[in-house]
Amino acid sequence: MTAAADDEARARAGRLGLEPGSTVQEVGYDTDVDEGLRLAVEGIIGDEMVDEDFDDVVDVVLLWWRDDDGDLVDALVDAIGPLADHGVVWLLTPKPGREGHVEPEDIADAAPTAGLQQTSTISAAPGWQGTRLVAPRAKR
Repeated sequence: MTAAADDEARARAGRLGLEPGSTVQEVGYDTDVDEGLRLAVEGIIGDEMVDEDFDDVVDVVLLWWRDDDGDLVDALVDAIGPLADHGVVWLLTPKPGREGHVEPEDIADAAPTAGLQQTSTISAAPGWQGTRLVAPRAKR
C-alpha cells in the first residue's frame, strides 16, 4: 500500500470509533475484504482481530456481508451474541454498483428484526460502506 492509501485507511478506520485495547471480532472474512482497513483497525486496537470462533465478549463486531451470503437477520443475531453492553456491530457491505451490494432497505428491515437499530453509514473503504448498528437505548 502507498503511504497515501495507508493514511486513508487509518482515517477510515478511525471513523469506526475504535479505541486501543478494544476486542474486535471479524466475521465474514473473504478474499474481497479491504486489507488496508483491516490493518488500520488492528493498528488502532493494538492487536489482531479475533475470528468468529472466539468465545468471549467483544466490544465491536466487523461483519463483512454480501448480498448472496445468506440471511442477514440470522447473521446479525449471531453477531450480537458475543457483544458487550454498549457494543457496536459494523455491517460492512459492498458499495452500490459493486458485486454483492446490499440494498439499504434490506439493512433497514433486517436490523430491527435482529434487535438492532441503524445509527449511521460511512464510507469504510474504497469498495465498502459501513453501517453502524447498536442495541436500542431502551434495551441497554
